[in-house]
Amino acid sequence: MIKDNQKILNRLHLVLDAIVIVVSYLLAWYVWFGTGLYTKGSVVGVLEREIYFRALWFLVPAYIILYYMFNMYAAKRATMRRYEIFAILKANTVGLLLVFVVLYIIKLDDMSRPMLGIFFIINILLTTLVRTVIRNMLQFIRRKGYNVKHVLLIGYSRAAEEYITRINQNPQWGYSVRGILDDTIPRGTVYKGVKVVGSIDNVRYILPENKLDEVAITLALKDYDKLEGIVDLCEKFGVHTKFIPDYSSLVPSRPYTEDVLGLPVINIRYVPLNNAVNLFMKRMTDIIGALAGIIITSPIMLACAIAVKASSEGPVIFKQERIGLHNKPFMMYKFRTMKIQKSAEEEKAWTTKDDPRVTKAGRFMRKTSLDELPQLFNILIGEMSLVGPRPERPQFVEEFKEEIPRYNIKHLVRPGLTGWAQINGYRGNTSIRKRVEYDLYYIENWNYAWDLKIMFLTFFRGFINKNAY
Repeated sequence: MIKDNQKILNRLHLVLDAIVIVVSYLLAWYVWFGTGLYTKGSVVGVLEREIYFRALWFLVPAYIILYYMFNMYAAKRATMRRYEIFAILKANTVGLLLVFVVLYIIKLDDMSRPMLGIFFIINILLTTLVRTVIRNMLQFIRRKGYNVKHVLLIGYSRAAEEYITRINQNPQWGYSVRGILDDTIPRGTVYKGVKVVGSIDNVRYILPENKLDEVAITLALKDYDKLEGIVDLCEKFGVHTKFIPDYSSLVPSRPYTEDVLGLPVINIRYVPLNNAVNLFMKRMTDIIGALAGIIITSPIMLACAIAVKASSEGPVIFKQERIGLHNKPFMMYKFRTMKIQKSAEEEKAWTTKDDPRVTKAGRFMRKTSLDELPQLFNILIGEMSLVGPRPERPQFVEEFKEEIPRYNIKHLVRPGLTGWAQINGYRGNTSIRKRVEYDLYYIENWNYAWDLKIMFLTFFRGFINKNAY
């Protein structure tokens, strides 16, 4: 029944997509030619209306094929909305480029490019709107208990517990876990409403009943020798099977896989900033942002320098060794906010609330993060980035890498002036583990738009913080 429903849903999507393409194209034609935007004296775009409309016979199937290529008809119960929107953007961008290429090849110069550009925008907006409405309707139906997939878990493990937790938290996905099979956990054991209903061998008797939509293999690492036999048995009865590996603590949320002559290889750590294009974009943003920041804040930095000099004796700039990209040490710059002290005293601990070492001017600069402005020069010379994990002192790095799993992964990217952890309140005297958790999530899921979002939110959440002493 679920499989039939999925086929019906795919056909509905296909028909609606075709309708949306036609409507978007006709609207684009009307906006350009029917509202006065098109100038009659223009040489380009003077084809007859019938020729424009006849192009739909080629345009609609071409776009539907592109939608298939970009997996827009795959099941999306547990897929994030932004991935579908991104697929719509990619498919339409490729579609527009292909149309331009075809027009160039057949030398049809009179086909209006502005009209095609309007079609591109309208089609993206309407497709996104229609698919959002369908998604919301399906989620409502699934919350009410309809169109539900019944799933059996084979193996009690951390992966099984995490899967059940996510299913319970998201009823709109429409999954119902019927039970767990395991050889070591006693029958009747319950985890968040899901029971262990028998041993793994019971799958031989459950599958022929044909009451399941999916089997999720969630074996513990120690039971992986049983994996091949279970997969063979599931495929024998034609039940859709998925594998949820019990090593989520090792593998990132979005693993990067390679095909080595047919051998699938999972990279334990995928860092998008290892990509040369991503790295170049981020570095260019850092250089431009640092230069702009230095110019704009130069009056503020001058005022801070005068305040530091007036508040206590000593240098204006405080330099401190921090650990940066690839575990290499560098000297990080700040406005001095403390009285001059011996190196041993300086290294013994973090600043605490009402710390007597902090000057009056220093307390204000710390609270408003103005003491961090000299790090724009660290960014300019390539030691830091505008956005990234905050750099730590060598003695704390040595301590944390022993106490906190995967701590040193944060050094796979340049440290930042601001970061995902900081705008979420994790700075100063807060949980190091939570800070590292946020940093690692940022590193493994980086994208350019996210950097822009963090920089924007820094103005509202990052500068003034109750945990900055």
